[in-house]
Amino acid sequence: MNHRFTTRYPNHTVDVEAPARLHLGFLDLNGGLGRRFGSLGLTIEGVATRLRAERTDDFSAEGPESERALAFARAYGARLGLAGGVRLHLHETIPGHAGLGSGTQLALAVGTAMARLYEAHSDSRAIAGILERGRRSGIGIGAFEDGGFIVDCGRDDRAPGEVPPLALRLSFPEDWRILLLFDQRGQGMHGEREVRAFAELPEFPEASAGQLCRILLMQVVPGLLEGSLDPVAEGIGAIQRTVGEHFAPAQGGCFASPAVSAALDWAAGQGFAGVGQSSWGPTGFVLAEDGEQARWLEQGLKRRFGDLSPLRYRIVTGRNLGARIDRVEAPIKLRQES
Repeated sequence: MNHRFTTRYPNHTVDVEAPARLHLGFLDLNGGLGRRFGSLGLTIEGVATRLRAERTDDFSAEGPESERALAFARAYGARLGLAGGVRLHLHETIPGHAGLGSGTQLALAVGTAMARLYEAHSDSRAIAGILERGRRSGIGIGAFEDGGFIVDCGRDDRAPGEVPPLALRLSFPEDWRILLLFDQRGQGMHGEREVRAFAELPEFPEASAGQLCRILLMQVVPGLLEGSLDPVAEGIGAIQRTVGEHFAPAQGGCFASPAVSAALDWAAGQGFAGVGQSSWGPTGFVLAEDGEQARWLEQGLKRRFGDLSPLRYRIVTGRNLGARIDRVEAPIKLRQES
């Protein structure tokens, strides 16, 4: 019996790399003008969710965060009424509940891969809406689409389900570095605890919201445009202190992790003004002017806090590109007997 192979239809495969982002603070928790929150954030290189998606008849997933990814895939497929499923291979995922945007980036990676596989016309904002991401902040969507330093306009109280629109996107200087501080012992606030925290916090002063917006527009933005780290670091540090003090009753202090807080205090004492916590943490960050300065700080922190510290460090750069999406079409060969 002879066998011959014929090509019948294409097998679609999509690879997606979705970068992590730092949430650098809120601008207006008061909401007196009809919009609430307003976020600033930074896309970072070196921490990402990477997956491969293949079009199949059913749904399956393997690798880290596979159950969460599978839930996103099923929800997206059901909402669009897709006649088929997807096989997901998760190679790497952003650490969960660490303040790096893991849930939004995973949802966008899965939804975007399926949109490409099924030629559905869903952009990132539509996918975020379908998968219920971006309810308070649009910076995760901005990081996925274009990367860089991002500011959103806040949530419209008249349309609380809509993804906040982006107000600003700037490139982050290539020479600057960010030292990330990870606390391996815990996770940041999320889920119902996060919802309760927002509900129970006192009203944010209107004057403070105005001051934060002024710092952003008159200090952080000019510093980024002119490539001057000092005003950017000082401005972000000031925003972090104001927002952190407001959230202190909910998270036990200006920063959620005592270990990260002590390390940031030490870094500030060494003259580093751009220190803070991403979202609810526990991940902290310090802005540095170049790799040499970031390495000096990392070594100093290791000497100061020792090997028994729960902290781990990573030096990263800003990422001025969004997600990488690669579609590969390879023919499937079917064996026929003759």
